[in-house]
Amino acid sequence: MNRVNADILKKFPPPDEQAADRMIDAALEKFNRKIVVLDDDPTGIQTVHGVSVYTSWDENTFRDAFWEPNNMFFILTNSRALPKSETSALHREIGRTISKISEESGKEYVLLSRSDSTLRGHFPPETSALRESIEAVSGKRFHGEILAPFFKEGGRFTIGNTHYVSENGMLTPAGQTEFARDESFGYKSSDLGEYVEEKTNGAYKKSDCIYIPLEELRSGNIGTVTNRLMQADGFRKVIVNAAEYADMKVFIAAYAEAVLREKEFLFRCAAAVPKVLGAIADAPLLSRKQLIDDDNKNGGIVLIGSHVQKTTRQLEAARALLYDSLECIEFDQHLITVENGLNEEVNRVVSLTEKNIRSGKNVIVYTKREKFELHNGGANEQLIVSSKISGAVTGIIGRLKTRPRFIIAKGGVTSSDVGTKALRVKKATVLGQVKPGIPVWLTGAESKFPGLPYIIFPGNVGSDDTLKEIIEELL
Repeated sequence: MNRVNADILKKFPPPDEQAADRMIDAALEKFNRKIVVLDDDPTGIQTVHGVSVYTSWDENTFRDAFWEPNNMFFILTNSRALPKSETSALHREIGRTISKISEESGKEYVLLSRSDSTLRGHFPPETSALRESIEAVSGKRFHGEILAPFFKEGGRFTIGNTHYVSENGMLTPAGQTEFARDESFGYKSSDLGEYVEEKTNGAYKKSDCIYIPLEELRSGNIGTVTNRLMQADGFRKVIVNAAEYADMKVFIAAYAEAVLREKEFLFRCAAAVPKVLGAIADAPLLSRKQLIDDDNKNGGIVLIGSHVQKTTRQLEAARALLYDSLECIEFDQHLITVENGLNEEVNRVVSLTEKNIRSGKNVIVYTKREKFELHNGGANEQLIVSSKISGAVTGIIGRLKTRPRFIIAKGGVTSSDVGTKALRVKKATVLGQVKPGIPVWLTGAESKFPGLPYIIFPGNVGSDDTLKEIIEELL
């Protein structure tokens, strides 16, 4: 597969936005289910606002969430930072708990496993564990699993069953991007049928997948799409093509009809599905006035853990800002090889950061750009080392005594650890987005810094100047 020009989309009929809106509105009127989104890092809220995010998954948490007036809630599992065996055990536990609380509350649910729009993550272990545990303790049977990684805000499109990443007006097959070379979650296939066969080691064949063509979604024929979904059995994989939100609206309308006809599905999806299924309306981007307390004269902090090339380019653009009020501090994670090296590095960086923030300076703390990699060891070992480094980096914010003006965390694992471990958030409210695909939590009363807008910046989102633009907006 080769890169293609984004103009390839012009060969398809344009979507009928108004018709798609009518279809989804009619479908969701009859869809009376709680929408449970399991998020493998905090970035899945990239498209929503006014919903709750919980950072634990015990029975009381699910009980509170099921009785919320909102029809959707997120559970942050941060499972992308876990080894395969741990995430499988976690999802079996969650499956049993959901089944219990659903039965107790009398509320039916739909389960979304929200993961990376560039196909990184524990697939298929997570959804397989959910299916097995739920079916073992309840009468629910899942006929299929829907794969829908479309995410317009991040430039992720599925066309002709191939998943693409948009870069500078060109569409690059996902398997040819740097994301596919991830040490823990790497893959080769851009064709989603081949991706399924690759990741399941042939347990599910490309030829057995059910494909939802973009042409059918653009035609608006819900009946045809629903009939395809009705063919699902034995947890067959359903591949959804989509390049606009209207495509996803038509598909969700067909999905809702299939559910009424007693078909059950699990979702493995990116952030577009929660927005459409949860009927989340578009909202303006958040402004400085909504994010900054001008009575707080302390500086803010940007913490960068992600090592993808896009993040490094964004860091370089931000470092070029010639402001006396901005200080850049490098964190050397390679000191993990030195006895007590990481602890001493945390002490050094915390001291510098605290001093600068207290004086009103804004600080960018970033990990050394040469990523530390094990030369011997498998994916699980790399995850364990990465987790230790992330714990050290996010411990910088955990040890702050001074309330910063703002916090930005860059990278999925980094932002999760900052939210759950450093800030000790148990429940947050999604305020919205500061830039497309870049969400903001309002921290709960129980957290280290209550009522603080916390900006979660995914490693793989935005242009080279996006981080710089956000910092300039907040200064």
